[in-house]
Amino acid sequence: MDHPLGLTPGKIIAVHLNYRSRAAERGRTPAVPSYFLKPASSLSWSGQPVVRPAGCELMAFEGEIAIIIGTRAHRVSPENALDHVAGYAAANDFGVYDFKHADLGSNLRAKGQDGYTPIGPAILKTDDPSKLWLRTYVNGDLVQEACTDELLFGFDLLIADLSRLMTLEPGDIILAGTPAGSTVVQPGDVVEVELENTGRLRNEVVADERPLPSYGVQPKVTDQLKSAAYGSTPVPGAEKAESVLTEEIIEALKSVSTATISSQLRKRGIDHHFIEGVKPARPDLRMVGIARTLRYLPLREDVFAEIGNGMNAQKRTVEEIQPGEVLVISARGNHGAGTLGDILALRALRRGAVGVITDGGLRDSPSFSSLDMPSYYGVAHAAVLGRRHVPMDSQIPVDCGGVLVMPGDVLVGDAEGVVVIPPRLVAEVARDSAKQEKEERFIYERVDEGASVDGLYPMNKAWRQVYEEQERAE
Repeated sequence: MDHPLGLTPGKIIAVHLNYRSRAAERGRTPAVPSYFLKPASSLSWSGQPVVRPAGCELMAFEGEIAIIIGTRAHRVSPENALDHVAGYAAANDFGVYDFKHADLGSNLRAKGQDGYTPIGPAILKTDDPSKLWLRTYVNGDLVQEACTDELLFGFDLLIADLSRLMTLEPGDIILAGTPAGSTVVQPGDVVEVELENTGRLRNEVVADERPLPSYGVQPKVTDQLKSAAYGSTPVPGAEKAESVLTEEIIEALKSVSTATISSQLRKRGIDHHFIEGVKPARPDLRMVGIARTLRYLPLREDVFAEIGNGMNAQKRTVEEIQPGEVLVISARGNHGAGTLGDILALRALRRGAVGVITDGGLRDSPSFSSLDMPSYYGVAHAAVLGRRHVPMDSQIPVDCGGVLVMPGDVLVGDAEGVVVIPPRLVAEVARDSAKQEKEERFIYERVDEGASVDGLYPMNKAWRQVYEEQERAE
């Protein structure tokens, strides 16, 4: 059956990594583009089913933009590359990770199956594709959203790069990469991809009821493949990073002061753990969570113009936050601009964040007094971050308030401030902090009764015997 848009590609070329958000999700940023081929027989269109083979479980979508070549391109320059484009369309680069083990790099059986490259429902014609919005929905929920201003390699560079070594013929298609948010879908799920206002490319995932013949490679699933397939979405049944924070530990940490935790960390040789120069927007709230870091660098106007607008590192990090995490912003202690406002803070909260910390300025600070999420900041400041900062990258070690914060560190905050606990110590620190506070309550009560602190604080042998007897009696 002919494609409704008349597409007849001789070749379909797909880019591996091209959106900054996806590169951050994968933990690597390529210096140059790399590609793989998809057979023309994988081409499909809106309304067609996408079949998951029997025995497979890791089918993933990738909302992308298809660049449709209009005229022959051979050794064209980036300046002239877009002259060879007929138009752009929404596309979905489906794949089953269950076959990745056999064709790593080429993706032939993982992504080259019939119907795995739906494109449509319309072709967008524009002279300037530098700010096109791409959105992907699963069962009606928005799961991917990105603008082409966050591409690592623009459409012009992709065409010029490929045409150096091969001829791009009319009808050929380049899939320009996917942003963060690609993940696994199940039979019955409906995936829709939308490019600007051209309508939604709609495809339902269905299960192939026919058994896969026993000859040839068979599906295989590993923890590594699961992690790659699910992306930033938690893998069902997998141990999560925040598993160090059991409900019992969270309650214990919320019941003790940061001062007590501080003393326990010092006993373990960790003196630099208190984030300095920040204050709570809601002193009545307690905070316990896992660090997700975001780094700002000093403003340089040309760099900000390139990477600071649109879906920049700040917004991508907010959209990648997982339940139980605390957003930690390193602003170098600079108080000359805001680093976060109430809209992004609310988005973080809706994604499950349990706190926000910045050693810089906070915009819309009055709104934070009614936001049901602990927030710590250096100063209130109305100016946007572009006045002093470039949002650079996330999930790397950062300096916040003079303290090194690692992704995955445990953060505890109260009205006094915020302390950083290494994950390996969190269980024992929680336990011993609770024990210390119980002892200190005993000391406080004795002082209130008129006892001298001599021999009581800290407790000598006699007072400890009194304390232990009281404990046994209770």
